[in-house]
Amino acid sequence: MFTMRIHLKMTKFILAFVISSSLLSIAKAQDTPNLRSACPLLTNNTLDLENTTISSAEIVEANSFRQPGRDSNLMTPAFCRVVGVTDPAINFEVWLPLDNWNGKYNGVGNGGMAGVISYSALASALTRGYAAASTDTGHDQSAGLFDASWASGRQDLIEDFGHRALHLTTINGKSITQAFYTEPPRYSYYTGCSKGGQMGLMEAQRYPDDFDGIVAGNPANDWTRFYAGAHLWYSLAMLEDQESWIPRSKLPAFGKAVNEACDALDGIEDGILQNPLACNFEPSSIQCPVGTDNSSCLTEKQVSAIEKIWSGVKTSDGDLIYPGLVPGGEADPGGWGRWVTGAEPFTSLHWLGGEGFFRWFVFDDPDWDFTSFDFDEDLEYALQKVGNSVDSNNPDLRRLRDNGSKLIVYHGWSDPDISPVASINYYESVVDTIADDMQASNYSTALNRTQHFFRLFMVPGMGHCSGGPGPDRFDALSALENWVENGIAPDSLKASKVVNGEVTRSRPLCVYPEVATYSGRGSTDEAENFYCAAPSL
Repeated sequence: MFTMRIHLKMTKFILAFVISSSLLSIAKAQDTPNLRSACPLLTNNTLDLENTTISSAEIVEANSFRQPGRDSNLMTPAFCRVVGVTDPAINFEVWLPLDNWNGKYNGVGNGGMAGVISYSALASALTRGYAAASTDTGHDQSAGLFDASWASGRQDLIEDFGHRALHLTTINGKSITQAFYTEPPRYSYYTGCSKGGQMGLMEAQRYPDDFDGIVAGNPANDWTRFYAGAHLWYSLAMLEDQESWIPRSKLPAFGKAVNEACDALDGIEDGILQNPLACNFEPSSIQCPVGTDNSSCLTEKQVSAIEKIWSGVKTSDGDLIYPGLVPGGEADPGGWGRWVTGAEPFTSLHWLGGEGFFRWFVFDDPDWDFTSFDFDEDLEYALQKVGNSVDSNNPDLRRLRDNGSKLIVYHGWSDPDISPVASINYYESVVDTIADDMQASNYSTALNRTQHFFRLFMVPGMGHCSGGPGPDRFDALSALENWVENGIAPDSLKASKVVNGEVTRSRPLCVYPEVATYSGRGSTDEAENFYCAAPSL
């Protein structure tokens, strides 16, 4: 019996060696025929992936992949699709282009409560020549965008969702990439927005060796405070009683009044608030006369709700828990009507997100009542229970800096979900940390040192990751590549507004705290007629 066991082990070893050797020789030339043959050999017999099972490795022909729940195919080049799972339930996919691999790796993020593979992001990375990977972060989200019931009694799944899944997928994804092409990626990048932004900053803080460069958009990084001080607080303000809720029919008048008051503060009337923090619009200015209520005005309680949402929430000691939203973009299709008000009470995404998170992540109580939340005691309990698992708010990025890695964060000023002020506050906390590390009393010196590896771009008029009245299309990844690979830091990003396939407006996005400033010559719809400068006081 003992001899037989030795024989079986030796046979398995020889088989693995033969297959591995075949994989190496087949893929060596890196041409399409050879890579096609190498793809099905990416199995557990040839890959040494800890606690991970490869369920399939197969060729997907160009433009033939249809993601679940969609009625059309993604436009992609032909690729090798590797599907696997890491214990306990971290599903992931790695897509490997058969032609014109650029020698790089791109990890992509998720949105909401994750729980799905980000197929469109994989397709985008693949089209650019990247080997790319995505994970569902360890759970299935088919029950809904903000369903959190999967977290009930499962601290392990919460850990995976918060940070572990992306890290392990990155390790596995790079190993699979190296096995397929017989060489490791020369550079590794991460891109993600919203929850994906939280994932990017978690990588920067906790696993700074994973990526050479990170793009984190509209990041929900201060997760626990965000879910309390935004999702929950905004909902409580809107749902205090029946009279506080604002129907969608009132949002056009609300948005128009904000623009009329603040649009021209930057000297240009273009429907975009360049710096919403300079807007002193008072919602009470459009309050309905006593005894009236129509779509052109706000009731007294609706005015109060807006003021609460804009001011943010504080502890009983006066400490800010999370900043409020800022003026701008209220009437946009993806704005307040979707996130803040909903089509009717108890349908907004803020309410769905906050209620689900605290019901299942924190209190694990199917009967929990969101109106009972105490912003002192309950928040502290939440931070102690799950904060270390899901919050990526550590300002100490010295390990990332010392690695030579680069970080770009962007945030839309008209984001109705995650307060843009939160990204500014995080950035300033990093500057303060660098100042302490340098023992520098001069803010400008610390800011300069921070910008050697971390740059923040605020996007006027952009909503949550995209949309809104302002230019919302820009290529942060190419700018990051140029920074990492050539040492050229981006001083600006060119953003465009595209309507029906046509560019209608472009603007430079400037490195915070600078803003786009009109030169006084040429069209205000063309980026070339603006320059970046410190904001006027």
